[in-house]
Amino acid sequence: MAAEPFTGSTEHSPVTHHILSVLVENKAGVLARVAGLFSRRGFNISSLAVAPSDDDATFSRITIVVDAESTPIAQVVGQLNKLLNVVEIRDMAPAEATERELLLATVTIEAADRGHLLQSVAHAGASIIDFSADKVTVSLSGTPAHITAFEALLLKSYPSTEIQRTGLVALPRLNPQV
Repeated sequence: MAAEPFTGSTEHSPVTHHILSVLVENKAGVLARVAGLFSRRGFNISSLAVAPSDDDATFSRITIVVDAESTPIAQVVGQLNKLLNVVEIRDMAPAEATERELLLATVTIEAADRGHLLQSVAHAGASIIDFSADKVTVSLSGTPAHITAFEALLLKSYPSTEIQRTGLVALPRLNPQV
């Protein structure tokens, strides 16, 4: 079931990673066992996101992004398949996946600079979700490349910025690119 790693480039940037979408039973300790599997084998997880995937919280979806060049993905998939609570594993090349990430950033800003920040937020498609007299919190959802570009802009323009990124979440594309 393991696909060859995708090492080409997309419209945004070169990509050399695997996206594993792992459907698991939503039980205590399952995430720890999955993460432990990577740790025991010395594989680095670039991004990890998990949340219930259905209304009654019977299952959770874990999205794991790993480096395609340093991780023998067939071995990882084989080991994941051995875990009792794993229901399904999808190894998706980036071209086969719809990827999104969320960024929250709190910017310390002077009143005179708010107009520039508002322009940057509007241009990026971000939203202002909280503010005070000297700080503004913005939110942006998008591709990892889009998030990285916006993050770089914020850090360059506003050195006193606190940033949190969720990590990648992905589902298979409905019409995969060839």
